[in-house]
Amino acid sequence: MSAQKLIDGYPFVSYTHDSFDPPQMKAQAASFQQWMDKRRTVRDFADTPVPREVIADIIRTASTAPSGAHKQPWTFCAISDPAIKKIIREEAEKEEYRSYNGRMPQEWLNDLKPLQTDWQKPFLEVAPWLIVMFKRIYETDEGGKKRNNYYVQESIGIAAGFMLAAIHHAGLVALTHTPSPMNFLADILQRPENEKPFLLVPVGYPAETCWVPDIHRKPLEDVAVFYEGK
Repeated sequence: MSAQKLIDGYPFVSYTHDSFDPPQMKAQAASFQQWMDKRRTVRDFADTPVPREVIADIIRTASTAPSGAHKQPWTFCAISDPAIKKIIREEAEKEEYRSYNGRMPQEWLNDLKPLQTDWQKPFLEVAPWLIVMFKRIYETDEGGKKRNNYYVQESIGIAAGFMLAAIHHAGLVALTHTPSPMNFLADILQRPENEKPFLLVPVGYPAETCWVPDIHRKPLEDVAVFYEGK
């Protein structure tokens, strides 16, 4: 049982963590990097059912992310109802059509060509689950007074990363979808005023025939700078 004590009147518990010697640490880090490098954004989903319990554990994992002042400013809406998914697809495609036909500048459209995306989003109905992440801008206490959440954008961004890793770990695939604007999601799902849509993530198995762009991640020297003492 963890030791407990009060610091300035607040409860704390002792914390221990698994650590490794340098050779094992290097092996652990390399193995995880190689495994995560296999993760890809997928648009070809199978309609094979995924158990609710799996999605629940994925959300629990995402909720272990750190957050400003431990406010945990997120709500995850998990949708498998075909009727709701159909409405979400219809509304998302309306916004995406406008984006691909006037909202996005030509430079953006050119950058998307290697990915071969367009305004049509059938995966929103095919994938067995949609997880919509909402950021909670503030909370309301019992008296109706607003209470701030802190670093909301950063906190939910970290949670999204945890969620994608958890989806990959479960043997499933996902897509980070951001139809803009996304306010229609709050309306469809009847979310309260303090919640704003952040990310729409279809989750499921890849289709039997699944194609992804032949693109590559930047090498370490293009994404990292090390400042080391002598």
